[in-house]
Amino acid sequence: MEKDSIIKKIYLLWLFIVLGIASSTVYAVEVIMHPSVKESVLTTSQLRRIYTMRQIHWADGSRITVYTLPRKHVLHLHFSKERLQMFPYQLDRIWNKLTYSGLGVAPITVNSPQELIDAIKNTPGAIGYVDNVKDEESVRVITITD
Repeated sequence: MEKDSIIKKIYLLWLFIVLGIASSTVYAVEVIMHPSVKESVLTTSQLRRIYTMRQIHWADGSRITVYTLPRKHVLHLHFSKERLQMFPYQLDRIWNKLTYSGLGVAPITVNSPQELIDAIKNTPGAIGYVDNVKDEESVRVITITD
């Protein structure tokens, strides 16, 4: 009897683990940009400089236009943590400091991933992020390295 009880407990533990893994949402955050941007690879450090508004021009001298989703959006949370390796509140502090000191501007916030894609494809020099790129001809997915 004791052996059956142990087997049942192991089975239930395995079942909870499998269900937990299967139910968790996995986000593959892709960084996208306007096709006019020449860069094809960015480091995490470069991406962080762009999103903290310390790098405002591409290598060819053209202006970078940064787009982001609202701070509470799940995709923004994942982008901040996974791609920038920062917490969203850290970005908010940086953007607020730039805005209220008059030393810079915060990124342009759009309401949805589709609005972000539309903004990127209509703005030369633009950069943003999405979880799923459907029309790869209108925007370019960029590779991020460490």
